[in-house]
Amino acid sequence: FSNESDGAIWESAAVMRCLCNSFEGGEELYPTDAIKRGKIDMVLDWKNSTLYPDLFHIAYMMFGVAVDEDMAKTQFGKLIDTHFPMLLDTFLKDTKFCYSDTPTIADLAVAPMITLLKGRKKFWEKVPEGVKEYYGRVLEAFPGMG
Repeated sequence: FSNESDGAIWESAAVMRCLCNSFEGGEELYPTDAIKRGKIDMVLDWKNSTLYPDLFHIAYMMFGVAVDEDMAKTQFGKLIDTHFPMLLDTFLKDTKFCYSDTPTIADLAVAPMITLLKGRKKFWEKVPEGVKEYYGRVLEAFPGMG
């Protein structure tokens, strides 16, 4: 995202926040209520600092990067044991989307990470059904994403 007078904003979550704050209707994807917004921000931070790093050896081979297969298995185990339970039991505990019954920028950040797993058929088969159902809801809400 770039503005000639203010320079560039380049981190994906920052770009989504900026776009929602800059344009009418943005509050539909990034609520103005401080608590709701804080929860969305928490999911965005979790995605960048916790979830994303554990996808490197699983997914980056699709981009021609050499990966360690043993490390990919270790990272996938962490997804199964830690990250997916956090997604399902915390962020999606009582809602269809992350802390919301309507999709937000948190879902636009998390769902593409799940897409990366589809490149590994054996891993994808082991993804919990609840994660796949969530992924399907996000794709349905944003048809151009899939």
